[in-house]
Amino acid sequence: MAVAIRPATATKGPAKCRRKFLRFFPKGFYDEKYIDWERGYKWDAHLRWEETLGRETHRTLIADGDYGEVARRAVGIESRTNLLFSFEKMALRDAVKAKAGAKAFAEGLYEFLYGRGTEKARFERWCAVVGTLPEAHFFMKPMVTRTAAQEYGFELDYKSRPNWESYSNLLEFARVVSRDLRDLRPRDMMDSQSFLWVQGSDEYEE
Repeated sequence: MAVAIRPATATKGPAKCRRKFLRFFPKGFYDEKYIDWERGYKWDAHLRWEETLGRETHRTLIADGDYGEVARRAVGIESRTNLLFSFEKMALRDAVKAKAGAKAFAEGLYEFLYGRGTEKARFERWCAVVGTLPEAHFFMKPMVTRTAAQEYGFELDYKSRPNWESYSNLLEFARVVSRDLRDLRPRDMMDSQSFLWVQGSDEYEE
């Protein structure tokens, strides 16, 4: 069961985190430096994904049995971001080299993104798929996210093993942040994630 959440607005954390973010990016989520440092490359990755591995393309490749191509495109897009650590990138590449790994990855990813069922059910099936990939280990960036939660005054239910309770709690954290920053007009989860990265990463030390 997820830990009960105390509203972040009851603490001084949100205001402190907001000041830190605006100190680096005075124009908020529309600051040119913010676009250059944090959002631009993530948006570019989203556009490349839609262009080369959107829903219809993904489904067609699976229907054709071209699982390796799904994996190749996904890995290629991710490799241009910093969303995974270097050892995680290597683990992912190794995991999908074999046909069985590529098949599990391609089908599991499609079901997670577009499959039937609740968000929880799809997430748990995806965790099960990831668990079958040889030598592949995926982690939320725990130190950064936990530091951001502590600074914000949000009770994060973190467990190292992927599980729905922790993931849904993380989504709730992102929604709280988006709500608290609505006057800065965050566009999507990219902006929420970047805001939290600024709070927890040593790249943005005060």
